[in-house]
Amino acid sequence: MDAIDLLLKRVSVPRLQEPAPSAQQLDIILRAALRAPDHGQLRPFRFLTVQGDDRYALGEVFVEGLLSATPDADSALIEKTRAMPLRAPLVLVVIATIIEHVKVPAHEQLITAGCAAHGVLLAAQAQGVGAVWRTGNVAEMPAVTARLGLQDNEQVVAYMYLGTPINALRNPPAVDPAPYVQAWPQ
Repeated sequence: MDAIDLLLKRVSVPRLQEPAPSAQQLDIILRAALRAPDHGQLRPFRFLTVQGDDRYALGEVFVEGLLSATPDADSALIEKTRAMPLRAPLVLVVIATIIEHVKVPAHEQLITAGCAAHGVLLAAQAQGVGAVWRTGNVAEMPAVTARLGLQDNEQVVAYMYLGTPINALRNPPAVDPAPYVQAWPQ
């Protein structure tokens, strides 16, 4: 796939099924993520992979987080939350790990982790792997982040759902950049 075509046609693929990316595909996806722009070469991110029955365990962690934040959650919301990790055969958790650094501020490191997540999306689509970036409230619930093993200097940037697309990829409409650009000074 041509790089420019990939950049112009990348789409989220929310409907996924087995199989998950192969070990070789996942290796390429992670290698692409490691190429994120990174001032100071800090690599202020890490990844967790969740597959197979471990997705059910992650669903229970999500429910714990939900009930911790919303003790009166109704059964429909509890079941929806429990099923979230089952949307795809592989959940890749992208975690920003902010490092004290004299020249690289925290916000720049967080953006680097976001760029790594974007690299995951691009490398997945380039290989025919479906991917969608999700966060939601389970990215910030202390009960969830603690169970994922996050430290005080870490935060979830994305739950990347990866698998085989159920449907053909949609062809995204072209977006005119003009409304988003202006010359300076005005």
